[in-house]
Amino acid sequence: MASSSLHHIAHFDLDSFFVSVEIRNDPKLKGKPVAVGGYERGVVAACSYEARKFGIHSAMPMKKALQLCPQLIVTNSSRDQYSKYSRWVTDIIASKVPLFEKASIDEFYIDLTGMNKFFGVSKYAKELRQHIITETGLPISCGLSSARFISKMATNEAKPNGFLEIPHGKEIEFLWPLGIEKINGVGKQTEQHLKSYGIYTIEDIARTPIEHLEKIAGKWGEALWHKAHGRGSVEIATDWEQKSMSHENTFDTDYTDIDFLHKELVRLTEKTAYSLREDEKMTGCITVKIRYSDFETTSRQEVIDYTALDDVLIAKVKDLFNKSYQKGRPVRLVGVRFSHMIPITTQMSLFENNVEKLNLYKAVDDIKERFGSKLVTKAVVTKKKDAT
Repeated sequence: MASSSLHHIAHFDLDSFFVSVEIRNDPKLKGKPVAVGGYERGVVAACSYEARKFGIHSAMPMKKALQLCPQLIVTNSSRDQYSKYSRWVTDIIASKVPLFEKASIDEFYIDLTGMNKFFGVSKYAKELRQHIITETGLPISCGLSSARFISKMATNEAKPNGFLEIPHGKEIEFLWPLGIEKINGVGKQTEQHLKSYGIYTIEDIARTPIEHLEKIAGKWGEALWHKAHGRGSVEIATDWEQKSMSHENTFDTDYTDIDFLHKELVRLTEKTAYSLREDEKMTGCITVKIRYSDFETTSRQEVIDYTALDDVLIAKVKDLFNKSYQKGRPVRLVGVRFSHMIPITTQMSLFENNVEKLNLYKAVDDIKERFGSKLVTKAVVTKKKDAT
């Protein structure tokens, strides 16, 4: 937890990940102002450091970004490869360390505790970072410290493409001079609220009585106070890849009707996708299960680009079913399972149309939550009525 702890937690973050993939695939983009996203109604999903100098940032309307920097290069030509590169880095880390957590498409927490006996933690973290850069050609920054949140903050200070270690006992020395906005989770609103009470730095938080902080910031006040004193979680969620969500249905009658089976798969996919978004997750792997009338059970699994969008998931589920189903065989059960789940990131939802789609699906989710899931169904699920 704090300086007395012997924990060593590393945080790795791929710098401007989407932009870096684009540059790797088209080296002519290097050193130029680049934004990943769509034109017209699109928004900036990610941008290069050169673009940031013009005041461009993620979530900015692309139209405004182009006004700020007319020479801005807008692209997403490697969009279908972001998940591939993310998995490449994941595989490298998995082969080199015993405990790690994939926190999003482009960031990882690694527990290197105990490795001092064999390699030297700092040396090992640096070598792993260099190995990822050499293998993939992607820049990656790393922070190393005694707690998750300190390592993440160290990574942010190390960017772009750097390494920063906060040695045990030096947590407060690192933290106290930093502004409160550097703490992960402190948004603009919280920042302004704390500043209105004269709290500008992490040292200001540390020197404020915990009771006063709780009055100012509620339950968040206690957490802020502990963080300001260098105390944070060291827990690594190693079961992220094993976690899954699934729904299946056993029919009262066996079916061979493809249209019926497709509709049932759509219903199950929607239901599972609803659970996925409710948990603020995306899936990177889909499994479709079929049980025939004689109880023979088959399942087909496929790795996909990370997503939480119904239309993408439904298309893939139908495709997997069509590849697996033995035509004419009566089916007694179908099931859909999502696995390899990671949190939805702002970047992943900021592509052209995706932000609108995701917001639309979330709006439908809210209606279902308030009024019941049977009220809202997609046209593909509803039986077409005869025209009168």
